[in-house]
Amino acid sequence: MTTAIADEFESHRPRLFGLAYRMLGSADEAEDTVQDAYLRFSGAVRTEIEHPGAWLAKVVTNLCLNRLTSARARREQYVGTWLPEPVVTSDGTLGPLESAEQRDAVSMAMLVLLERLTPTERAVYVLREAFGYGHREIAEALELSEANCRQLYRRAVQRVGEPQSRFEPTPERWEELVASFVAAARDGDLAGLEKLLVADVTWSSDGGGKVSAARRPVEGRDKVSRLVAGGAQRFAAGLVYTSIEVNGETGLAAWAGDTLVGIVAFEVRDGLIAHVRVVVNPDKLDFVRRQLTRL
Repeated sequence: MTTAIADEFESHRPRLFGLAYRMLGSADEAEDTVQDAYLRFSGAVRTEIEHPGAWLAKVVTNLCLNRLTSARARREQYVGTWLPEPVVTSDGTLGPLESAEQRDAVSMAMLVLLERLTPTERAVYVLREAFGYGHREIAEALELSEANCRQLYRRAVQRVGEPQSRFEPTPERWEELVASFVAAARDGDLAGLEKLLVADVTWSSDGGGKVSAARRPVEGRDKVSRLVAGGAQRFAAGLVYTSIEVNGETGLAAWAGDTLVGIVAFEVRDGLIAHVRVVVNPDKLDFVRRQLTRL
């Protein structure tokens, strides 16, 4: 591949990675998908590619559809709760996240909701919501009729739910919540923890059967507070926590020396913590560990 063609592909890489990650919920698989697209781009007849960006987006979308079919079977047999691979977003890896809507689109909560969709519904929804494609453009990318794409989009919105306008805490309030959560957890302060959580708070952890983690979500302020306080005393003593922006939200990276052992993402509602998502499956920490070593 000539330098000019390679440079052209690299100019599209961030957008292609963002598309693949939103489609797959896996940073490692998104990287592999983009690399597959690179190989196809390098071997394509240049005169047949009128608009490289659109051509590459179509290739990546269809490669993701193939991967999603096999991924669904694997996730049905996944040990415990499945969560997306976390991605640090403060470095622009997933594109600009300047509005609450843009941050919501890459949040852990949204990526989990997208698992409800069929692969084709997910493709239509992501192209429409995250990349602003019109139904005609989506139809061309997926080689479907425009009417069919409209129907798929309506069905996807029904399954995922209409976007909710919500109060978003200031970065300072978010940092304060997370710092207070860590302090209360380390001190085993149940009352302090309960003050930070909504009544119907949920704790979800993904160990993939490889490390110790709750295999089912834990719900309710009292149960989550006791889980956090007890877990911090038994398992998290000696860990060092650093504040990061993960999937558009304030989160924590947990370190045992130089080893990244977990990522904690917080979903906030009405100024309190509504959902804590913890990824400790070591297979899902490779990408974010590489990101953090570059920061």
